[in-house]
Amino acid sequence: MNQETAEAAEHRAELTGSIPNFTVLLSPTRRGARLARLLATEQLRSWGLPLDAAQHIVAELAANAATHGRVAGRNFRLTLYLVGETLRIEVTDTRGDCLPRVQRLDAEGESGRGLVLVEALADRWGVSPGRPPCKTVWAEITVPPSR
Repeated sequence: MNQETAEAAEHRAELTGSIPNFTVLLSPTRRGARLARLLATEQLRSWGLPLDAAQHIVAELAANAATHGRVAGRNFRLTLYLVGETLRIEVTDTRGDCLPRVQRLDAEGESGRGLVLVEALADRWGVSPGRPPCKTVWAEITVPPSR
């Protein structure tokens, strides 16, 4: 193994051991979206992180995956990880052709507020294409350093 490869492998091993993470596959249903929020809440609580913003973001992204990213027989994935003072929330579904966008608010509308809420609560958010047919909608929150 050459020096560059050995250093890269050592660096990956350090990262793997030091980054708290959680991932789960869930059914793209209302029940799966609810379970995503509940599991995320328990994981964040075990890490000693603030819950409010993250709970809402997980709930919205999971609901979107169950509603707009739903493909029969295919699950969505919730991933949480903490790097330094940044909590990253990712929801991956199998509708890469259906990209989310913030909609103009309709005062009488019954939907369309989820990404507005995510945009308000997250420090950053976006969409990353995955291997077809997937996409990942992600959001990042800065958490207090004293955990």
